[in-house]
Amino acid sequence: MKIAVACDHGGYDLKAPLADLLQQLGHEVLDLGAHHLDPQDDFPDYARYIGQAIQFKQADRGVLLCGSGVGACIAANKLKGIRASVCHDAYSARQGVEHDDMNVLCLGARIIGIELARVLVKAFVEAHFSPDPRFRRRLEKVKAIEASQ
Repeated sequence: MKIAVACDHGGYDLKAPLADLLQQLGHEVLDLGAHHLDPQDDFPDYARYIGQAIQFKQADRGVLLCGSGVGACIAANKLKGIRASVCHDAYSARQGVEHDDMNVLCLGARIIGIELARVLVKAFVEAHFSPDPRFRRRLEKVKAIEASQ
């Protein structure tokens, strides 16, 4: 799978180790920045980079990092076809994909450490959307809401 990773200054320290983990797990990594620590950069820019990479089929999923994960998640969800969530536990990181077809995992680097971040990324990329009709039905309803805007 091709996974886009991106961060603002708040998530900068987690990005490289998580990109390394993804490569070790056999995934292709698309690094969308930040490529250097800039305290003035803004998470909405990186949310857009990840979202557009998924929209244009340059990536299958994304891992987006900021200080809390919240702002990046809000911004990412503004892009059509993006289903992003902040997950700071393994159940949500896995279940978000299995039940909700989540395609962007948002993490707060000021909230969690690297070891938990590794667990969450692994759970996210190893999960697959369930073929259960109730989850497909719900996803179609979410897509209909998005299309009505």
